[in-house]
Amino acid sequence: MNKKIILITGASSGFGRLTAEALARAGHTVYASMRDVTGKNAKNAAEMAAIAGSDIRPIELDVQSEESANAAIEKVIVDHGRIDVVVHNAGHMMYGPAEAFTPEQFAQQYDVNVLGTQRVNRAALPHMRRARNGLLVWVSSSSVAGGTPPYLSPYFAAKAAMDTLAVQYARELARWGIETSIIVPGAFTKGTNHFSNAGHPADTARLGEYENEGPYQGFGEYVQEAFAKIVPDDANVQGVADAIVEIVDTPLGKRPFRVTYDPTHDGADVSFAVVDRIRAEMLHRVGLSDLLHPAVQEKN
Repeated sequence: MNKKIILITGASSGFGRLTAEALARAGHTVYASMRDVTGKNAKNAAEMAAIAGSDIRPIELDVQSEESANAAIEKVIVDHGRIDVVVHNAGHMMYGPAEAFTPEQFAQQYDVNVLGTQRVNRAALPHMRRARNGLLVWVSSSSVAGGTPPYLSPYFAAKAAMDTLAVQYARELARWGIETSIIVPGAFTKGTNHFSNAGHPADTARLGEYENEGPYQGFGEYVQEAFAKIVPDDANVQGVADAIVEIVDTPLGKRPFRVTYDPTHDGADVSFAVVDRIRAEMLHRVGLSDLLHPAVQEKN
């Protein structure tokens, strides 16, 4: 196995923590980044660092801060002289009717889920480009092309933007030898903190007009219950982490561009297959098909 130096954003819980632990068990060095690593997340950081036989290194990184992103990547470079993989996992969910969220709340969702990836990329990519080698793994959402439960507009809009950004980055990094894989999890009501930690509308008066009266009275609770019923009892979020490990361990140039892991089968795999094919065909038409695969350096 080719041991890799990996940084994961949002690694204190959920997909991020599971992925950090799975990659470390597979023999990689994993920088598990999170906010407030010596405060609120001190217990999580200590538990991860103490896993026997694993090289997990908790590190402070707030994706909403350019200074924090730069410092985290610089720490990895100082320690190892390189960074091989970045897993864009950090994200936050908000739940409620779209109208009841303020514009500032929508902007905050975009800042975490989209601009956060841009800050980390700008810190990490110069090192990957110099090496002419690297891998970006983006944790997207089946909502981008599959079923979309109501009341998750800020999160879904941000995830759709992030997915589009990932696709564009893939084309612009391919000639540098940097590969892109997008993992697309479906909805999970257990095993992550998405719903329990979800934000709520700041405009409580507007929220009340939806939830306490009129045709959408009690709708928020109904939606959660309805969609929880279609998630299979054996749906296991560990499958997302295992899929990322398989992507990382696949040789450069052989990795899948997109992997869907969705126990509810909301149709995203079908939709993405069509969309990604159409995008690839356009590149073929204009003579840019080389952008569909990373340039692989020949070994002397």
